Amino acid sequence: MHPSPSELPLLKALWSNRSLSARELHELVRDELGWSLSSTRKTLDRMIEKGLVKVTDQHGVRVYSAGVDKISTLAALTSQFVRSVLEIEGPMPASSFTGSRILSESELEELEKFLDEEGGK
Repeated sequence: MHPSPSELPLLKALWSNRSLSARELHELVRDELGWSLSSTRKTLDRMIEKGLVKVTDQHGVRVYSAGVDKISTLAALTSQFVRSVLEIEGPMPASSFTGSRILSESELEELEKFLDEEGGK
């Protein structure tokens, strides 16, 4: 299952920080999403149901972590956009993402492999 546009900032924060409480996560995305803490919590609950986020209890605090892999999720979203919006068939070079603030060089290489596989389908 793919994250919605409003769920993606939460996942990006979790990919960068490994695990966070709802309050910590809310503080990281508050300006971008403009939500209240209760809206962030409700969205996290929906993301748990969808399998996008995992939750554990650490010393009485619910701690959230990404339930989906960063690279495979970004590859699927990219492929979906390229096919459905741009109507491009075939592989898309990961070099298009050079300069990304959320992808390391090794992640770019991994993304390119996923995109090559998706393009061949």
